[in-house]
Amino acid sequence: MYVFAGSPGGRGAPVPKKSPEKTPTRKVVNKDASNQPNPVPAQPLESSSRGGSSESHARRPKDDECDSFREFRKICAKVAAEPSYTGKTALIKSQFNEGVKGKGFQGDKCLWVKMLLPGVEKRIYNLKRRQLTKLFANMFECDFDAMLEEVETTGDVAQSIGNYFERSKRVLPSKKSELTLREVDKALDELAKVTKEDDQTFVLKNVAKRCTVNDLVIFIRLIVHDLRITAGPKHILEAIHPDAYATFQASRNLDEVVRKFSGSNKVKTDILNGSPVKINPAASLMTPVIPMLAEASKSVDHAFKRCPNGMFAEIKYDGERVQVHKHGNDFKYFSRSLKPVLPHKVSHLKDFIPKAFPTGDDMILDSEILLVDTNTGKLLPFGTLGKHKKAAFEDATVCIFVFDCIHFNGENLMKKPLDERKRILQTHMTEIKNHVMFSEVKLIKAKEELQGMISRVIKEGLEGLVLKDPKGMYEPGKRHWMKMKKDYLAEGAMADTADLVVLGAWYGTGNKGGLMSVWLMGCHDEDLDVWKTVTKVHGGLDDKTLAKFQDHFKPLMTKIGKDASKVPNWLQVSRTMVPDFIVKDPKKSPVWEITGAEFTQHEVHTADGISIRFPRITRLRDDKDFSAATNLNELRLLYTNSKTSEEPCEMDIDPPIVSFADAGEEISSLVTARKRKSDSAGSPSSHKKNKNGTESEEIFSPASSSKMSIATSSGEEISSMVTARKRKSDSAESPSSPKKKKNGTESEEIFSPASSSKLSISTSSGEEISSMVTPRKRKSDSGESPSSPK
Repeated sequence: MYVFAGSPGGRGAPVPKKSPEKTPTRKVVNKDASNQPNPVPAQPLESSSRGGSSESHARRPKDDECDSFREFRKICAKVAAEPSYTGKTALIKSQFNEGVKGKGFQGDKCLWVKMLLPGVEKRIYNLKRRQLTKLFANMFECDFDAMLEEVETTGDVAQSIGNYFERSKRVLPSKKSELTLREVDKALDELAKVTKEDDQTFVLKNVAKRCTVNDLVIFIRLIVHDLRITAGPKHILEAIHPDAYATFQASRNLDEVVRKFSGSNKVKTDILNGSPVKINPAASLMTPVIPMLAEASKSVDHAFKRCPNGMFAEIKYDGERVQVHKHGNDFKYFSRSLKPVLPHKVSHLKDFIPKAFPTGDDMILDSEILLVDTNTGKLLPFGTLGKHKKAAFEDATVCIFVFDCIHFNGENLMKKPLDERKRILQTHMTEIKNHVMFSEVKLIKAKEELQGMISRVIKEGLEGLVLKDPKGMYEPGKRHWMKMKKDYLAEGAMADTADLVVLGAWYGTGNKGGLMSVWLMGCHDEDLDVWKTVTKVHGGLDDKTLAKFQDHFKPLMTKIGKDASKVPNWLQVSRTMVPDFIVKDPKKSPVWEITGAEFTQHEVHTADGISIRFPRITRLRDDKDFSAATNLNELRLLYTNSKTSEEPCEMDIDPPIVSFADAGEEISSLVTARKRKSDSAGSPSSHKKNKNGTESEEIFSPASSSKMSIATSSGEEISSMVTARKRKSDSAESPSSPKKKKNGTESEEIFSPASSSKLSISTSSGEEISSMVTPRKRKSDSGESPSSPK
């Protein structure tokens, strides 16, 4: 039998002889342990069928056939080929009922479900697509660049490596699949324990020696957490029981769910009709619950159609969603994606949550965390929770805004209506200023009230509203709440948009592997005659259009494979934004309308750091060429105008608390109300100066070896440059361009191949640059962007 890497017999120990009839064409060389990488302690993984005596075969577990890796592969192939989700579920259900050849399933159902869902309980292998390609190219002694080219072109690293494995002369594929699921699972565990290339290669090589080509393809797909069967937890778990998926959403424990609905733990059936008894899912403390979500609502009428009897309208905070688990003195914090939250963001909350919940022994809270300025009460913008950015705000602290409670002191609250869950929060929680706060909420019963709250949210520059049915239960993973943001309303007419030029593209992943599907968008800096990046975007194109673009862009693009040395002189791009493809001539490249939630600051982009949050392609501007697209000066103005309407809000931290005894009662006073300064003198600068006055962002310029300062002017009315947005015509002063880092540290270095020097670009509101801007006449009553000058 073979023994995998890391087992006591794997390095230096004698290898048991195999039966003569099973002798492979290539001998297994047992190298001295001193010449091998440091082994990882593990138990030996025994083969289910290679070698051994007839006695060992007689004692072989009867369920080995059900748990063979070959049987697992066959089911994966069938599920992948089945187009309907119900059909996929039926196939898996049949496997779990009938087993191999209809003899009944006698395998390990928990292991099967775990392997069918490799993305749920992710093991970390530290092996991305490129690294896997490198290891197998070395193992097979083949050309790495050629293999990588095939991987990128096909988008399927597993199949590409499988193709090279089939032709390999160095490591020969096995002629027959003899691995078991248990062995594969142990090998994956072992691979997750090693980080050095030599150790990874040792594990992978020992697995490959026992794999057929198809075995290795599926093994690699398990490593990259994608079996390519287009079936998620819902489709797999409903093959076990109709309630299994709902229970999993609450507990996130695959083993627990599978055992609950299988074998001796089968659920009871209704005596009258024999149907399964409906299970009420409950959360498990210290295990993340899939959060309840919200779908986009584009109008007041749509919202009231969903909730005709009224709704809770809560402020949608521009922070990070956090699920808090408390069990005695132990705390855990999970993000929206169910990963642990970084300690620097939440570690101090353990000092305040017990004070806010003096009677709370164990609980699960749904909340949002933001940075709050303790002097002004102002909520700081998204992104400031980062470790380095947070350090720049000396008088700020992380505050948790609690909006739901789904478990309290041993009681599952998920099936209780929202108004009752709110009442429980009010009863047991005491606000701690700037640390633990209620989210701001108001009971809305009339369309006029909702419209007024939307207007206030937009006016104050808040992210939006979340609308909830007061009688709604907490349903993990379900989009039964609604969210309203300015980019959803009026068919997107209130969103921030820009007409940008396609500058490059990346290969996609998953079902878009091998396709140009992620696009680098940018604008022209007319003063320096270079192009600068604004955002990367992948949403908004349907599959048919995307397929059409593959042929359309081939003659327009040059493949550079993320190689910064191949970036052309006309483009300024940060190293992390170098794409797989670059357009040959940006002046002949298409113009697309890019829409997002807001203009924002992202240091990785070179257009003064201006970027677009949540970008999507909303229109292919075939009527425009590069000269009519948004240029850098226009982008600066779009940015500043989008910020001038957003005046800072302060929070009244000490609101009175009212009763939730009647869900119809006005409850806005429960929460942290926001008070807005109406006498604000002048609009805020859109480009924050570095707090300690250090230098501005440095970039490499392709055409200059000297330093130059570029400033934006605020003294001239150029609202005609703004597309699809009505501006204040009586504005006395328009702010300067985008924000700089408050702590004054340098921003990311930008690469351009034609210069060995650095060009410092800063902004100033003291110079006139009206001559740099091409005035445009704009129709004030038009919803479309203005056309370009002829």
